[in-house]
Amino acid sequence: MPGLIDSHIHLEGLADRHLTLDLTGAASLEDVLARIKKWSQPLAEDAWVVGAGWYNDAWPDAAFPTRKQLDDAAGGRPAYMRRKDGHSAWISTAALQRAGIDRTTEDPPGGNIDRNKRGEAVGILRETAMHLVSYLLPAPTEAELDVAMAKALTELAALGLTGVHSMDSAKGFGSWQRLRQQGQLPIRITYNFPLKDLPHAERMGVRSGWGDEWLRIWGVKAFLDGSLGSRTAEMLDGSGTSRLTQADLADTIERCARAQLNVCLHAIGDGAVRRALDALAPHSDAWQKWRPRIEHAQCVNPKDVNRFARIGVIASMQPIHAVADRELVDEYWPRVAAHSYAWGALESAGARLAFGSDAPVETADPLAGIEAATVWRRKAKWHPELAVSRAAARRAYTAGAAYAVGMEKDLGTLHPGKLCDMTVIDEGRVVATIVGGQVSFLRTPLATSRRSASTLR
Repeated sequence: MPGLIDSHIHLEGLADRHLTLDLTGAASLEDVLARIKKWSQPLAEDAWVVGAGWYNDAWPDAAFPTRKQLDDAAGGRPAYMRRKDGHSAWISTAALQRAGIDRTTEDPPGGNIDRNKRGEAVGILRETAMHLVSYLLPAPTEAELDVAMAKALTELAALGLTGVHSMDSAKGFGSWQRLRQQGQLPIRITYNFPLKDLPHAERMGVRSGWGDEWLRIWGVKAFLDGSLGSRTAEMLDGSGTSRLTQADLADTIERCARAQLNVCLHAIGDGAVRRALDALAPHSDAWQKWRPRIEHAQCVNPKDVNRFARIGVIASMQPIHAVADRELVDEYWPRVAAHSYAWGALESAGARLAFGSDAPVETADPLAGIEAATVWRRKAKWHPELAVSRAAARRAYTAGAAYAVGMEKDLGTLHPGKLCDMTVIDEGRVVATIVGGQVSFLRTPLATSRRSASTLR
């Protein structure tokens, strides 16, 4: 099939798995604490303990953990553990002290410091409050980052991905440039940079599409709200956390449209999605390659479904999220369950879909994403009317993803004159990944499988 493309991924997060403690899949708080203790023991007494991937909603007791529990596991060291969704962090007492966080510290705009009745921080920082500590974390050297990044990219090629749309920082962009120069990019990368870097892009005159077919810049990533898991998604009922005011959002979109830079707006709650659509509506014909995107769009009010196609907004969604979040949505937001992860409704309304994974939040496996978007809803008996066909899911991972970054003339379908990107699948598993006509991953010599060999020919 045409090369599969992940439309929303965090390459730095995947590289971090090779640099810090990976807590993915821990089945309980006790499991997490045991992993942290084992990781911490060989470290110096004042060294930072850094990890990510804990997911309290999968534990027998889903309560958020506390700093005292982390203090014991980390041996009193400063510790910083990002939740799986990246919208909360679990902080030790020593880390809070180094950051100067106490009873007098105010919540930053768009963030929250969880506190006890005495006003003391209990060890959970949400959204922008995470930055109060994260800036203190030790950074890997360029060489260390490049090795870890190369491993992560190789793993993505093995999953059948020929390209990704990455939502990362300038640090990651620097690593990809070095790997590109060394000829070590096994897949194509389109970079969407954070809103804080917009002034630099405006000053330099960077436009969407700058770069080459291997590494290019496309859009500006801005957060409107948080996540369901961290209980910070901005809902129409008034719950959640707003990370960007409507005035600032309108100003951001105006500046991006004027600079010919596309926008990728993180909006998960139905309130944030509506605000994004409201702000994008006046700019429906901003410029020729205006491809505004709402990232995630996990909860879309039925009144807003038709607006995606009418305004020309791409629904950049990650079907695999529904598998992990189903029980959470049913428990905390039952009123929106019938129109959550509404891929089918959006497609029927004429919206363009671009699918991805949000890895490392969820698995980057595109075949798992296709399964989630199609037959999973029927098997789970969870609003199966919102599923899409396999053909539609594949389009969202190929032609839809290519269109979402202005590369529809080069990628997304297998036609003469396009770049030769292909994903070869045999009996439900990836056996080869081909990027630009070159094999970037080969599971087994195709000559040993007559069926695989005929597929490639």
